[in-house]
Formats: sequence, structure tokens, C-alpha cells
Amino acid sequence: MPNSVNPQVRLLHRMIELYSPTGQESEIAQLLSEEMRSLGLRSRIDEAGNAVGEYGGDDLTILLCGHMDTVPGRLPVKVNGKILYGRGAVDAKSALAAMISVAGILANEGFPGKLIVVGAVDEEGKGQGVKTLVERGLRADYAIFGEPSGVESITIAYKGSCHLKLTCRTKSGHSSAPWLFHNAIDESLEIWRKLQQVHFPEEDPKSKFYSLTSALTKINGGGSSSTVPSLCELHADFRLPPTVPLGRFLEEVSKTVEAHRLSCSDVELDVEVEDSCEPYEADRNSILVRGLAWAVREIRRRPATLLRKTGTGDMNLLGTVLRIPTITYGPGNSRLDHTDNEHIDLDEYLDSIKVLQKGLTRTLELHRRLLRR
Repeated sequence: MPNSVNPQVRLLHRMIELYSPTGQESEIAQLLSEEMRSLGLRSRIDEAGNAVGEYGGDDLTILLCGHMDTVPGRLPVKVNGKILYGRGAVDAKSALAAMISVAGILANEGFPGKLIVVGAVDEEGKGQGVKTLVERGLRADYAIFGEPSGVESITIAYKGSCHLKLTCRTKSGHSSAPWLFHNAIDESLEIWRKLQQVHFPEEDPKSKFYSLTSALTKINGGGSSSTVPSLCELHADFRLPPTVPLGRFLEEVSKTVEAHRLSCSDVELDVEVEDSCEPYEADRNSILVRGLAWAVREIRRRPATLLRKTGTGDMNLLGTVLRIPTITYGPGNSRLDHTDNEHIDLDEYLDSIKVLQKGLTRTLELHRRLLRR
């Protein structure tokens, strides 16, 4: 890409050119650390491999966190007019590039608050990058995570998740006399149907967001065609609305499984939580939401749309653990995530930088007004 191109576009193009699937983020981390240093930030690469930049002192602290990793699969990097194609163009290098760019702009303007910018590792994996930030005692007053919401939208909520592994063991026997034995596959499917019936009064069954949903994602079991299966492993993904905390859901799962154990004493059942996160919903009237929504109106001349998504994001962890106002924002259409047609509209990308610049400044103003009351 020629040097005459806008430097913010050039940064994004360089980031997309670096193939960085989960576990292979070291090269892009080095690039971003050097870029942040050149923009006036103090930068480093932490023990998890996150690229971290900081600016400012002890005033209001705002965390800007995006992820450097992508799903596997190289894609050709090309520009067609105002459209930039490539792996990570949407999920989510454009959001991270926008955050780094706006941190440089605000640093140059003498932004009176403190900014922490993080290019995190392992978001597409187990989220170790953000987990390390929490474990190391990261502190902030507000946080924005970089994921595609669309330049005119702000994501204020994600459902929680719980990935369960159910293992069922029974005594085996000949399939010519199946009535003599418990079939591990049948037993697993029966407990799965019972778990599907777990619901809570706080749900709204008419809402995909405010209801508990579940999906059977994998099942392993059986062997010889003449043998009643004695082992079955079932994997399931549950998505929790903000009205149902993870702990309460797991209590109900435990009760359901224990009741099944008592009814079938010769069937062995084990349940393992493979991965989980709490649901999170930001206050739509928080200073952070108001600041970004005002900036969307200023730049795009239309009201911001507030999104509640049925997936999960890094903001779930930080919002619930640190208990700070947290949102997700970034350019791009999330329907292009993980597809072979990943691309970003460069005008939208550049507008997202302007929205963040005005939105962070507005958030600081609103925060100071609140302190003066």
C-alpha cells in the first residue's frame, strides 16, 4: 500500500496482512507495540502476549480492548475501491486499529484522562488474554471492547454461556437383548431432554435474548453393532440471559442430574463445565453509553442503535468481574465474521475513529460533571 494512503488505513492494512490465528499473535503484537510507541503511548508486550499501550496519568481511566487473533484460514488481502478484504477485516482488526488510532489522536491532543489500549490474544480461544488482565489487577473506570457492532450501533449486552460435557456410563451387553441393559446413548439423550426443560421465571420466552437457549453440539458413543453402548459423551452449549446468573443455572443443572442418578442407580453420570461466562448487560443510561451515542449522532447524523446480542464477548468477563460500565463497539457487519467474504468499508472504519474520539471526550466531560454534583 503506498505511503500516501491515510496512515489509519495503512495501519489496518498492515494488520490484516499479518496472518494471526489464535496462538500465532507474536508478530502482530510486536507491530502494534511499535505503532503505539510511535503514537506517543508507553507500550509493552505482557506475559500473556497482549500488546499494551498506556497514555496519561491518574485521572479517569478508560480501557480500549480489541483482539489480535483471528480464526484459522488465510484470505487474500485486497482493496477494491473503498472496501478492504482479508481475514480479520471485520473480526476484529478494524475495531482494534480504530482504538489504537484514536488513542494516538487523543494523546496528541493532550487528553486529560488515562487511556489503556490492549491488543489481546486468544479471544477466539479461551480468552486467556483478557483473563490475564483481570488476574494482574487491571483497573479502569470504563471499558470499550472492539467487536463489529456497525459504526452506528453500540452493543450493550451479551448473553452468558455455559458449555457442559455430560458423560454417561452403563453396563454393556448384547444388543439382541436390549431390555436387560441401560443404553448409555439413550440415557444421555434422556438427561439432555431434561436439561432442555430447565427454565426460570425471570426469562421472557418471547425474547431470544431474555430467554435461556441450548444446543446439542457433539455426541460420542457406541461401538460394535451388536453391543449395547456402555459409554456416551454429550456436549451442549447453553446461553443465559442477564436475568439468570451462571451459578443459579448450574444449581438447577446439578439438581436435574442428581434426580436422574437417584432414579437410575446403575447409571453413572458425570457433568463437567468445560467453559463458561456470566451474562452481562450495561445500563443504557450510563455515562459511557450516553457519550458514545452522542458521538454517533454527531458523526453519522442519526440516533445510535443499542444492540443486545445472543453471543458472548470479552466484555462479559470484565464487566461482571470489575463491575464497571462496559460496551462493545466497532465498525463492520458481524455477519461476515469467520466467513470467506470478510471485508470492511474503509469510510465506516474511518468514521468509527471519529466516533470514538468524540465519544471518549464526551464521556470524560459527563464524568466530570457527575463528580461536581
